[in-house]
Amino acid sequence: MNRFKAVVFDMDGVIFDSERIYRMMEHRQAAVYGLPDEKVEPFCELIAGGTKETNRIHFENMFGTKIDYMEFRAGVNAGVDAYGRDPGFDVKPGIRELLAFLKEEKVLVALATSTAAERAEYHLKRHGLYEYFDRIIYGNMVAHGKPEPDIFLRACEELKVEPAEAIAVEDSVNGIISASRAGLYTVMVVDLIRPNETVREHADEILENALQIRELFQ
Repeated sequence: MNRFKAVVFDMDGVIFDSERIYRMMEHRQAAVYGLPDEKVEPFCELIAGGTKETNRIHFENMFGTKIDYMEFRAGVNAGVDAYGRDPGFDVKPGIRELLAFLKEEKVLVALATSTAAERAEYHLKRHGLYEYFDRIIYGNMVAHGKPEPDIFLRACEELKVEPAEAIAVEDSVNGIISASRAGLYTVMVVDLIRPNETVREHADEILENALQIRELFQ
């Protein structure tokens, strides 16, 4: 019998090819405010998977500015939302096939995302993926966001499985630390962020395509 009873997915950069859109909008918004473009990529790597409060601190540390981060963030999100409606996000390679496989194998599936509920549900339903998830945990449902373990612990609690019985699928450093701290078998599926020492310390596997996760059930 397979030790894994559940898979818990992050959304941006794992389910959807949306991280590159966030980065594009971060660059555009930085230009609007006259912020140095060369700092945008390092900033994006720091905030991926994080909460708006922790990201605000990174913003202030990185740019040392009096700009209101929440105002900056609202501009980024407006651009991302517009792109998400037209032309829309692409589903990441292997995701549809993996979700269909998990459903067929009767493996429980959850989403653990910092993305707002309305935004996440819109994209999942638009692409016909919403029905695959047994539970969806949003950042505002837990006390502490990634990299703290709360969201993955809550997902396991909702699915009624032990963390050691679940696989976490992440693409960000914050998400990988969060899942590892929660005790899930942590898999990085590489998107924009390349594996670094912190990732290698916390991830149990590093894969290039989500469909490779099927091999963990064989």
